[in-house]
Parts: sequence; C-alpha cells; structure tokens
Amino acid sequence: MTTRRLLLASPALLATPALAQAPWPAGQPVSVVVPYAAGSASDLLGRILQQGLQSRLGGSFVMDNRPGGSSTLASRYVKAARPDGHTLLLGTVAGMTIAPQVVRNPGFNPVEDFSHVSVLVDTVALLVANPRWRSLDELLAAAKARPGELTYASWGVGGTGHLPMVELLRRAGADMLHVPYTSSPPALTDVIAGRIDCMLMLLGAGKAHLSEGRLRALGVANPTRTDQLPDLPTIAEQGYPGFGISGWYAMLGPKGIPDPILDRLRSALAETFAEPAAREVLAQNGFAPVPAAELGGPPLRARIERDLVTFRELLARAGVQPE
Repeated sequence: MTTRRLLLASPALLATPALAQAPWPAGQPVSVVVPYAAGSASDLLGRILQQGLQSRLGGSFVMDNRPGGSSTLASRYVKAARPDGHTLLLGTVAGMTIAPQVVRNPGFNPVEDFSHVSVLVDTVALLVANPRWRSLDELLAAAKARPGELTYASWGVGGTGHLPMVELLRRAGADMLHVPYTSSPPALTDVIAGRIDCMLMLLGAGKAHLSEGRLRALGVANPTRTDQLPDLPTIAEQGYPGFGISGWYAMLGPKGIPDPILDRLRSALAETFAEPAAREVLAQNGFAPVPAAELGGPPLRARIERDLVTFRELLARAGVQPE
C-alpha cells in the first residue's frame, strides 16, 4: 500500500547521501532555532510554524530558544549545523542586518553563509507617545524648541527601536534624549507613566494600551498604513516622504540544504501563512502578510542585501560602532 511517507521519498529527495536513507524529515526532530528567550514576540510565530509545518510535512518541529550575543549566537549555531534540513533559523531583520554590523567578529555572513528559505511576515511598528502629546507635529515642534529635554525609549542602542528615531529626528531638525532599555515592556511602562515621552513600538506589544487610551499612536513607522489602524497616517505622510523601515521575520538554514528540501519547506510555509485563521491571529498581533512575490529565497536574499546597506548608513549617522 502506498503511504504518505513513501510518496515523499521521491528520486529528487534521494539525490544526496545525507538523504539516501529516508525521506526528510525522516522522523528526526527538526530544530527551529530562535535567537530570543521564550516569551518574546517570536513565540507566536513559533507556534504557527510548529503547527503548520508538522501538519504538512510530518515529523516533529521543535522551537529551540538560543538568545545571546545580540542574536549572533543562534546564527552561528545554525551556520555550523549539517545542511540536511533538520536545523533551521527563525531570523529577523535585526539579527541578519544590524547584528553583523554592531557585533565585532559576528562569525557569519548573512548573505553567503546560509540557505535562504523565505521571508515569513513583516512587522508593523508605530511611533507611540504618552497621551499628553496629541500629534507628531506637536511632539517634534517641542523637541526642536527644547533640544535634549524630551526623551525617547528603545530596546537597545543600534536596534530597530533606536535607528529610525535617529533618522526621524535628523530629518525634523529636532533633538531628543535617547534612553535605551534592555527590552520593550519596561520602556513601554515608562512611556505610559509619562517618565518617557515616546518610543517606536511593535503594534502587537501595545495594542491594548492604545485602545484603552494609555498610549497615543502618532504615526505608522512602516512605508504603508496598517489595516489594523487604517485611519492612522504613516510618518512619511506627515511631512517625511520616504521615511519607513520595515521589520521582518524569515526562515534560513545552513548553507547547502538540497533544493528539494527547500522547495518543500517553501511550499509548506506559503500554505501555513496563507491560512485565514493564521492571518487573522498574525494581524491581531501586529504582523503583516508578505505578498506572494516576496516569498522564497531570492527575495529574502535581496532584502538582506538591501537592509544591510540601509542600516549601515543609519548606524554611521547614529555613531554606533561595533563592540
């Protein structure tokens, strides 16, 4: 009798010695390495990935949290793994394009050292402020009138909560004091309490605070508006054309994963993130679906190359040096 497992054992999958014994994943757990501790925004994506891939590919997909080194520890671990499809990386724009430029000797090249599976989702970021600030214009006008008195928080120097603010303030001719935190929750708490004036924030992290009036959203930091807040203009629309940096999550693996495995992964991922239930959960938590044309290996590689240049310029303007 023909079984699903036998159907998966196609000649293409048996093309290399590593795959000659059994079809992938062959009952061996697949480790999806996450560069952050449990409890981060990546947990939601991890659950969707785990359920979607297991149901479509069989086997067991296990989320493996390996924080440290500004996310470079996880990247180095995956780079060194066997390219048999059993070790994958949940990569981010920060881990793939900022960390290699702010960590001295990161130990990997994000363009050359990985198999680029696919972009998964975009993240939606907002500029939020204590409710006493009624608009972006009002906030920036005060920052220009009182240089260095107003404050903005971020979740770390040289990160995606810091660098876009540096660019916005440069373009506005304004000056605010940067207050870096080790993570977003305490920074958000201080913005709500009025101890900090504003910060860039992922939509999912502060949606409840916005709806209950504890925070005010002043603009979308992405290039386009979000369906979750359709009436909120982008920062670019408010006098800063071209402003907008999109965050993203992606899947990568060690360099040299055979094409048949990559093709199966990409197909399963596309189906997983196209499910209406998954898309609804993602949208409610501040993630945006990626257009079909942006899925796959070449688009991911192109994003990494583009964002390496973008953040290299922003890091230089911010005066951030590798450590």
